[in-house]
Amino acid sequence: MTPTTQAAVAPSLVASSALRAEWRRYALRRTGALLLPIVAGGILLAVVAHYWPVPVWAIGGAALLLTAYALIQLRRFWNSDLAPIARQLDRRFAQLEDSTGLLLREPSELNLLESLQHQRVSSRLQELQAAEKTLLPFDVRPALGVAGLLLALAGAGWWLRPTSQAVAPTVAPAVALNFPEEKLSPAAQAAPRITDTRINVTPPAYTRRPATNAAMASFRCPSGSRVRWTVRVNRAADAPPQLELGTRRVAFRAMPGQTNTFVAEQVLTASVLYRVRFAGKASDDYAIDVQPDQAPVVQIQNPKPYTLIEFGDKPQIAIRVALRDDYGLSRARLVATVAQGQGEAVKFTEVVTDLSGPLRGQPEQATATHLLSLPKLGLTYGDEVYFYVQAWDNARGSTRSDTYLVQWEDTAVVDGTSDLSLGVNVVPAYFRSQRQIIIDTEKLIAEQPRLPAATVAERGNNLGFDQKILRMRYGKFLGEEFEQGIGETATRPPAAKKEEDNPATAEQEQTTEPEEHSADDGHDHSGDKFPSATDVPGEAATAALMEPYMHLHDDSETADFLEPEVKAKLRGVLAQMWEAELRLRTSRLKEALPYEYRALRLLKQVQQQTRAYVKKSGFTPPVLPEATLRLTGEMGNAAAPRREQKIAPPPTQPTVRTALRWLGATRRGQVAKPADALLLEQAGQALAQAALERPGPTSPPCVTCVGW
Repeated sequence: MTPTTQAAVAPSLVASSALRAEWRRYALRRTGALLLPIVAGGILLAVVAHYWPVPVWAIGGAALLLTAYALIQLRRFWNSDLAPIARQLDRRFAQLEDSTGLLLREPSELNLLESLQHQRVSSRLQELQAAEKTLLPFDVRPALGVAGLLLALAGAGWWLRPTSQAVAPTVAPAVALNFPEEKLSPAAQAAPRITDTRINVTPPAYTRRPATNAAMASFRCPSGSRVRWTVRVNRAADAPPQLELGTRRVAFRAMPGQTNTFVAEQVLTASVLYRVRFAGKASDDYAIDVQPDQAPVVQIQNPKPYTLIEFGDKPQIAIRVALRDDYGLSRARLVATVAQGQGEAVKFTEVVTDLSGPLRGQPEQATATHLLSLPKLGLTYGDEVYFYVQAWDNARGSTRSDTYLVQWEDTAVVDGTSDLSLGVNVVPAYFRSQRQIIIDTEKLIAEQPRLPAATVAERGNNLGFDQKILRMRYGKFLGEEFEQGIGETATRPPAAKKEEDNPATAEQEQTTEPEEHSADDGHDHSGDKFPSATDVPGEAATAALMEPYMHLHDDSETADFLEPEVKAKLRGVLAQMWEAELRLRTSRLKEALPYEYRALRLLKQVQQQTRAYVKKSGFTPPVLPEATLRLTGEMGNAAAPRREQKIAPPPTQPTVRTALRWLGATRRGQVAKPADALLLEQAGQALAQAALERPGPTSPPCVTCVGW
């Protein structure tokens, strides 16, 4: 090798080693960025496996996938050549003139032009290494972000771990299964038996409860629990033990690595009885009480079911909800339906608000609060909002509360002038009942010793007013349409009869009448200008004929169409009400009670007498003309249903046939047993019954017929 060649080879070796060193640093950075999330994922799996009831196979599978992914990526990094590194350097640095790949070739393989370019690239690469610390930087921020997220999840899993987490004991307590005792002779060998039984219960994940070991054969567990029975026998039998779980039969399987040990697993969703059968013997029945998951309980403590926001009040409602669940709450929300407008122009909008803030950690009890602002929902005066609260537990069960109503008072509604001018007595309707007046009177009498005299007088006066309103209502049936007729029946006897019955009164009226009568007396004289019907001679007879058929409101005798007996009782009712009203207004409560009771009794009698009974009538369809409609329907598609089935005839005389078979077996040398006597006895009874029903010849059957 010439000195010139040696001078060219030395820089080439330096540049090649520098390129390899750069590739090594780049591979280390990529390896660190790969292992960082994998380590964080391993920490997360360890936390989940240690603190949460997750199946072991799931944790092992995830760990295996992470390890396989890491090995594949590492092999891919470290088994790659330097060509990709050279291409990255060419793309990053224009000074290398896309000639970094020449550094990977042997100097003896290069021609003169390539050798010159090789020397230039080597010198420039050394200059770049001296100027910059890292020629191929690698962004590790995504790896750091993923690792940080996994570590945060691991921390959350540790922070939210079940509070009652406890490591299951390594040795489960033995459970005693009771098998019936078998009496054996001293020389007989004892049958195989179960010497040890252990029961492990793994609750479902939604309960966040650790696996436990049952202390007794009968136990309780949440719905969805995985129950594992492990039994040990003293010696092997022809068949493994069998678990009879209700109507199901589950065979125990042998546990690997342990002799004479068997295991069976089942996921239970309903209560069931079970027993274990082994070597032809079954244990006693034991109960498994499977407790289903209860739905969450939602109780709205504030506001009331109906809330009216009056003018001047703040248009906001503080909502307070108490939530409760047996294993933990996962989510809650408030669903509000806004009703805007009136009539046909009303519009409904649904607004959903999340209330899951207090449910971090999935507590079993929590209180959620929310301030419902009506203006923020777009409500104005006269609008309404309906809302309810819905909650979910860890098992995806949900419950919703009743619907509550919040109404914003409408200030734009103006009452009419007629409504403003009327003095309406806003008293409940039960004050208009005579029975209720009696009840209130007795209540006031009982409270009278504890009340001031002014209060008793005021309440008694109010009861008297109620009695007056009721009396006037019934007085309308007798023509008392005005308040002036208090407790009396207004009549209108003829003037002629009045003068004849009491002439002195008539004379007195004539003498007391003033002589002068002018238009300035202060009353109306318009009635004198028009003569009445009785003043006209031609119309007097007509009025006399029509009077019995006219309905005059100012005469109680002709103001209604009630019977005289009913009228008399109704007058008695009004009189009793008047007496009761008088004593109520004067605070003589005990004296008013008898009149009130008599008025109520007479009212009931009047109601019974005025009750009309009408025969109930309904639609009676006409009779169908049978002669023209009978047997006139279409029978083309009508066919009687047919079902064919082959039924084997029952065996005749089964006891006799069995006895004949026994006789044949006996002839062939079968040894008779004491139990065969019952068989022959039953066959004899059957033959005797057949002989009674079908008497035949007295000769015995031949041997061929019998089958001997």
